[in-house]
Amino acid sequence: MAIQVGDKVPAATLGRMGKDGAETVDLADELRGRKVVLFGLPGAFTGTCSSAHLPSFIRTADDIRANGVEAIICVSVNDLFVMAEWAKSSGAEDAGLTMLADPKGDYARALGLQFDAPPVGLYGRLERHAMVVEDGVITSLDVEEPGVCTATAGEAVLAKL
Repeated sequence: MAIQVGDKVPAATLGRMGKDGAETVDLADELRGRKVVLFGLPGAFTGTCSSAHLPSFIRTADDIRANGVEAIICVSVNDLFVMAEWAKSSGAEDAGLTMLADPKGDYARALGLQFDAPPVGLYGRLERHAMVVEDGVITSLDVEEPGVCTATAGEAVLAKL
């Protein structure tokens, strides 16, 4: 069963590139005691993810933070090298977004939001979603089908804050 509003975000160990190389990230530590916008998407450098979803959070990052959000975190089923390069090339790094990798899809499975899209070569990917999380508990959640980015866009999340 997929996660819902009121649920605690499942425990996950994710990855990112830090100044000194690969780092593991305990998601519970990232969320503890903070108000965070956490969004997930099918893949770095993929169509809607690159043209709509990630750019919407880059555009709205300052306004989201002005509403008491301490971090904006993007998670995708990719390796941490890909996520780091996407952060640089997209402007997400400059906008202060945290880009986390779920290379084996463990987090996607724990959320109950894993899907396959064989025609485009995507397997075990994370459904497009956006949530507001307060001290690890989901207070707002939207999930969309691949190729659609309206309810999960930065502007939609901002309107809910």
